[in-house]
Amino acid sequence: MARFDNRRVFKKDLYTRNGNIRAEEVRVIDSDGSMIGVLPTHQAIALAKEQELDLVEISPNAQPPVCKILDYNKYVFEQGKKEKDAKKKQSKVTLKELRIKSRIAPHDLDVKLRQIEGFLKKKDQVRLVVVFHGRENQHKDLGEQMLNDAAKRLEPLATVDGGLQQMGNRMSMTFVPKI
Repeated sequence: MARFDNRRVFKKDLYTRNGNIRAEEVRVIDSDGSMIGVLPTHQAIALAKEQELDLVEISPNAQPPVCKILDYNKYVFEQGKKEKDAKKKQSKVTLKELRIKSRIAPHDLDVKLRQIEGFLKKKDQVRLVVVFHGRENQHKDLGEQMLNDAAKRLEPLATVDGGLQQMGNRMSMTFVPKI
């Protein structure tokens, strides 16, 4: 049975620093970025305190662990800033769904396909769904033909993801924009 810990982890506690570093020897990088070399941990901490800075474990999995002498609060702030910038640059993929009946008029289908082209130009994924009602279920080949024609028309803008999918009285095709 899994236990959940209610303690919050603060950003200030993300990196091991000063007296919490467990390794006996560490590779030390000075505050200006120059390599000092491999030192015993207590000597590296003393060197950091002499400069009125902190010894922060940057790469704990390296042999020996890599530590840097720096202002810890400033470092945490800059790391948070980098994470925010990376999050801003991330693109969010949205999936738009358009439903049509199998007996749609040709002009109405053209309008829907133009709408899909607009979504694809905005880099959104689009799922085109053909819905069958009653006796239309016996003519699913018409819906399949309609979706294949849509795929041919949208070929310059999109690729078909997963092919033709059928579930109950619905038949769908997902279009992913070409990059």
